[in-house]
Amino acid sequence: MIRRFGGGLLVLGLLALGAACYSDRSGTAPSAGACTATLAPNQFGSVLIAISGFAFQQTPVHVRAGGKVTWVNCEPDGTPSHTTTSDNSVWGSALLDPGATYTFTFPAAGTFGYHCEPHPSMTAQIIVDP
Repeated sequence: MIRRFGGGLLVLGLLALGAACYSDRSGTAPSAGACTATLAPNQFGSVLIAISGFAFQQTPVHVRAGGKVTWVNCEPDGTPSHTTTSDNSVWGSALLDPGATYTFTFPAAGTFGYHCEPHPSMTAQIIVDP
């Protein structure tokens, strides 16, 4: 389940995926099948995309021009890090360890393919509506 979220803590239900991740800052691990991370205030109102099972969960994703997308690495601890990297050099995250997030604001309409740099078979698409 991917949801818009306006609060400071997000929980992505990933029971069907069998994935779990959590922020080390939370102090407690979530129940099986949950993914939690703390959002910074500039990430509030984002469309959320989970990175889980070496895939971007949900594609394509629609957002309005001016909208934000936040990727959350929901892989278990010890899993290799991922990136979210535009196919056309529009954005590119640093390596995201499990529990880490990255946010990008899409200023204009268009269709944007993206991938994970270390794992190029991981691909997805963002469609930005006017």
